[in-house]
Amino acid sequence: MIIGIPREIKEHEYRVSITPAGVKLILKEGHRVIVEKSAGAGSGFSDEDYQKSGAEISDKFNLFSESELIIKVKEPMPSEYDFFREGQALFTFLHLAPNPELTGFLIKKHIAALAYETLEEGGTTVLLTPMSEIAGKMAPVVAAFYLQKAYGGQGILVTGVEGVSPARVLILGAGVVGMNALRVALGMGARVSVINRGVEKLQQIDREFSGKVDTFQAAEENIEFEVLKADIVIGAVLIPGARTPRLVSKGLVAKMKKGAVIVDVSVDQGGCIETTKPTTHNNPVYTVDGVIHYAVANMPGAYPRTSTLALTNKTLPYIRLLAKNGIEKSVRENEPLKKALNVYRGKIVREELAESLSGE
Repeated sequence: MIIGIPREIKEHEYRVSITPAGVKLILKEGHRVIVEKSAGAGSGFSDEDYQKSGAEISDKFNLFSESELIIKVKEPMPSEYDFFREGQALFTFLHLAPNPELTGFLIKKHIAALAYETLEEGGTTVLLTPMSEIAGKMAPVVAAFYLQKAYGGQGILVTGVEGVSPARVLILGAGVVGMNALRVALGMGARVSVINRGVEKLQQIDREFSGKVDTFQAAEENIEFEVLKADIVIGAVLIPGARTPRLVSKGLVAKMKKGAVIVDVSVDQGGCIETTKPTTHNNPVYTVDGVIHYAVANMPGAYPRTSTLALTNKTLPYIRLLAKNGIEKSVRENEPLKKALNVYRGKIVREELAESLSGE
């Protein structure tokens, strides 16, 4: 199979989908790998590194013209649509539920679109996990920065000092993002509350942290009570393949403390805060009713070396399987890849995505 690795063009996206070491393994199995010039530069991998691994270096046009399978990190941007050939395969983070335009393009071009974030194995979104870990660990750090008065925040030090209370951090969701955010926030000395739909996760938190974290089920009254107390709200809700439910209304945001900070990590799937809209690393925040919103849609891109290495470790076995068996056989025989498939032969094949877009 001919595999193409394009350079990411999303603003401040420095990751690359495969490391040179990963390319070397693919080539040993008899495939071709074409890497766009400077694709790995942002992650610290030069064109020479890829050439030493056996990859071909090319421009974007020739890469897309020759490749059967395109491997990316982020979803295609509109300026990339014309490069795709009808019937090509694409494996990347797609987050299609809040993006009907991209979904329509993939359907029209009959792209076999496999999404990292819906690939599940053993009940875990294994390709999303490493990026969720990074984003979760980033969230309290980013929020703490924007709590500074100079950036519009309340001027509260998250850790507190002797005789002065630390910041209150509310985490919505206790999945991979939420648990990583919890550990960092607690380590910083914050007072942490977690709201989650399932009670099992809350029981786990109670056991693991010996009651140091306040836990609540996702009832409307609990959400309102905790949001109004919070100095920081971290959105960490995920339903694989579907649009994220909005747990915090615009009206509730208007009642929050002025200078509080929201970090909505779930923005890729539409966000769990009604006032969330995607931002970029170049212009990461905006304010609604005095509340600072950070909603960068590619948070792990800020740490590309770590992110690229972690992502390749997880994606490579599935890429090798796709290359060996082709798309149709791989999806038919491998349940995780079947779950990754969102669009195929001009149709949406993932039920959650179809339901999310039914009202569009």
